[in-house]
Amino acid sequence: MSTATRPTVITLTEAAAERIRSLTAASGQDIAGLRIGVKKGGCAGMEYTMEYAQTRAPLDELVEDKGVRILIDPTAVLFLLGTEMDYRIDRMSSGFVFNNPNQTSACGCGESVTLTPAAEAARAGFDLSERTS
Repeated sequence: MSTATRPTVITLTEAAAERIRSLTAASGQDIAGLRIGVKKGGCAGMEYTMEYAQTRAPLDELVEDKGVRILIDPTAVLFLLGTEMDYRIDRMSSGFVFNNPNQTSACGCGESVTLTPAAEAARAGFDLSERTS
């Protein structure tokens, strides 16, 4: 029997948590959390997705960090494992930034990335079938 600690899928910086709280409050909707995923697209192959979630889907991975509820699409878990989500504002733009150890490259415009599944997930005891509602 393994005593390995289950790895964290995603963590938030305080800036990201504050921005999510602000957006959630301004939405005027009853929100269960922010659902994060990945999809095929862009010139580098994959894009991050974010949407308000009114309910938690049965297989969503729930992450609660700094008072924010993040729901991770089950197909994205291995691509996001160990990711830190930040929110940055600079002179020309603002937005969420994913500091993802599974990212192997990104396109020049920064809209899409190449991701590989986290190989250490299986060794660390991360079982995608272990979901609670």
